[in-house]
Amino acid sequence: MYIVIAGAGRLGLAVAKKLKEDKHQVCLIDKSKSLCDQLATELEGIMIVCGDATYPDILSAAKIEKADVCVSAASNDEDSTIICYLAKELFGVKRTVARVNDPKHIPLYKYMEVDNPVDSTSIIARIVEEEASFNDVMSLLSIKKGRLSIVRVDIPENSPVANKALKDITLPSNSVLVSVLRGPDIIIPYGSTVILPGDEVIAAALIDVEKDLIKSLIGKI
Repeated sequence: MYIVIAGAGRLGLAVAKKLKEDKHQVCLIDKSKSLCDQLATELEGIMIVCGDATYPDILSAAKIEKADVCVSAASNDEDSTIICYLAKELFGVKRTVARVNDPKHIPLYKYMEVDNPVDSTSIIARIVEEEASFNDVMSLLSIKKGRLSIVRVDIPENSPVANKALKDITLPSNSVLVSVLRGPDIIIPYGSTVILPGDEVIAAALIDVEKDLIKSLIGKI
């Protein structure tokens, strides 16, 4: 997934590093030339563009037309809404995520049709991955302050578990399949239950193995 992040302050930089760790392609945009020069020497594998992201030519330099997601971590709500609006309307980016600096401006974000106006680093990173990357995966619930995650996974044709019995499937430790939704039926899986393409699987996992669980079910992240 290719993600353009406007604003290389503490939040934008943290989100960029997290997404890079998760094997996404990332581009950072910032107005400060000195900061851009510094980041260019410190960060490996992250594209740096210096300029004001409220200008279309700067977004174009970041190749935003190829982006799956645009994240605005700007410190100004007006700038964030403009960046997201340009990304969607001018460059056709499907998903926009923005930090809300002042909750009073939430209506502005809604009016400008920003997909996910949020206010913390962890929420932004999680929403980018879940909403934009894993169309066939949905996080349903987190329990115990986020330590346990319940997810719904659509099993694709090329899933490594498709047409296999549960007893023949190796899942990560600390994860379990809870149920299988097949058409109108709700199946409580046993060892002989065969997972079919098109099934919706409800699974639970400790948060640190959630991605491994998803990868074991769909074969990609």
